[in-house]
Formats: sequence, structure tokens, C-alpha cells
Amino acid sequence: MIDKDKIIDVLKTCHDPEIPIDLWNLGLIYDIKIDKKSNLEITMTLTTPGCTMANHIAEDAKTKLLQLKGIGNVTINITFEPPWSPEMLTEEGKIKLGFKKENNMQKEEENWE
Repeated sequence: MIDKDKIIDVLKTCHDPEIPIDLWNLGLIYDIKIDKKSNLEITMTLTTPGCTMANHIAEDAKTKLLQLKGIGNVTINITFEPPWSPEMLTEEGKIKLGFKKENNMQKEEENWE
């Protein structure tokens, strides 16, 4: 069975062309389902219902996911319930977009050695 972390790693390589952050860190991925045959069903949203790049974003994710070894079919469902909001950003996404400052003290402790 395919590892969910590998799927997330692939989704982190997919970007909204209008925002310089990947789909995962934007908080656009609502659900990842993997069945026994390694078929994927991804439920995601977009930052706005009027996004003209919806098909491009979904196809990019699907194409990249299909390159994973052992993947069956990939279905990407786009929903707007619940609507996306900035609170859905991951911590990394918030830092990249300037909603939150990076904790420099923690970084210094990690790089101490």
C-alpha cells in the first residue's frame, strides 16, 4: 500500500500558479483516501471559487501523483465546502506568506551544534 507521506510529498511539489506556495502548505488539501488497490481520491479546494486555474492545478497534481510507484487511479475532487480561508494554511505556509514570523530562537537551538 502506498504511504500517505509520499503522497503529501508529491502534493508539496504542486503549486497554485498565482501564489508561490504548494497546495499542501496552502491548506488546499482536505482529504486523501487510499483504497486497497492503491487508488487515490484527493478532495481539495481552491483559494477562490472563481479560480481560472482549477483544471490546471488538478491535472498537475494528478500527473505527478500517477508517477508514484504503485499508484492505481487518481481522482481529484474540487469542493468549496468549507470555503478556504487563511486559517487553513500550515505553519510553514503562514511563515512563507508573512502571516507569522519564523521562530528564530528555535532555529538557533536546532543549529546549535
